[in-house]
Amino acid sequence: MPRPDAAALLAYLATSGQPGIETQTPEQARAGLRESVKATDLPVGEIAVQQPLTIPTRSGEIAGLLLDPRAGREPGPVVVWYHGGGFVTGDLETHRGPAADIARQLDLPVVLVDYRLAPESPFPAAVEDAEDAARWVASRPDALGRQADALVLGGDSAGGTLAIVTAMALRDEAAAVAVRAQIVIYPGTDLSRPYPSQQEFADGRLLTEAGLRWYYAHYRADAHDWRGSPMVGDFMGLPPAVVLTAGEDPVRDEGRAYAAALVRAGVQTTFLEAAGNIHAFVLMRGILPSSRHDLARAFAALTATLRSLQAATAGKQD
Repeated sequence: MPRPDAAALLAYLATSGQPGIETQTPEQARAGLRESVKATDLPVGEIAVQQPLTIPTRSGEIAGLLLDPRAGREPGPVVVWYHGGGFVTGDLETHRGPAADIARQLDLPVVLVDYRLAPESPFPAAVEDAEDAARWVASRPDALGRQADALVLGGDSAGGTLAIVTAMALRDEAAAVAVRAQIVIYPGTDLSRPYPSQQEFADGRLLTEAGLRWYYAHYRADAHDWRGSPMVGDFMGLPPAVVLTAGEDPVRDEGRAYAAALVRAGVQTTFLEAAGNIHAFVLMRGILPSSRHDLARAFAALTATLRSLQAATAGKQD
């Protein structure tokens, strides 16, 4: 059952007459998301650094945004965050507020990546941009004004998928610095087979089965390629993970399956579920205030993971 604030939102949407995303063009969906975030999310808030970035990739340059609660800092971990939006929508503006909050809660710099979107740039364009951006941050570019001694990869929804496949790519071919941890929020992880939650929440939620089909039809990922369906890949040797799912979400079971597979592969994993919450709650912290607690739990778990890893490293050096 949806929690009270989610239930109130779903009741409103059921009577609002708003068209489903599957009836829209990508341009309409992108504009609609930008407008809705203004009404549903929290303001960016106080943040010391909001610096536009130009990130080189194998296919040209993409935009990025550095957010940091501190004007200056010593070398340390840098979070690379991939925004959600089904690989079709979302950008630096829709996720500026959440990224700033992540930076504040973790007390770490965050680089928000504006990867290419489908259908103009279908799979694997987003995957390539995500990997290239992480490697660029790891190379300690002067443009950041701070040095990364490790990466933390994270993302919400489609961005969570990109964080997973980037972690896999950087495991197989290391970047200039190691990936210390990953945090993924309601990721899609498997196009190769159905999951019960896809039917359980096919209708009546913010993300529906028809909406999922619309996103993936534009993205055109290969369901049997680990870059499109991480669950068909190998998770041995991935960095410690925090996985947060939404309880009332068609892709809930894909996130659960990913967390379980990590545990079977021997990866240190913290699994959390936002019971009664719906997909995309990262962008609805204003009208779904209970979501703030869900996110705070996940970021506290990540902080604890990073501290334990740092302590273990210090112990080995002693």
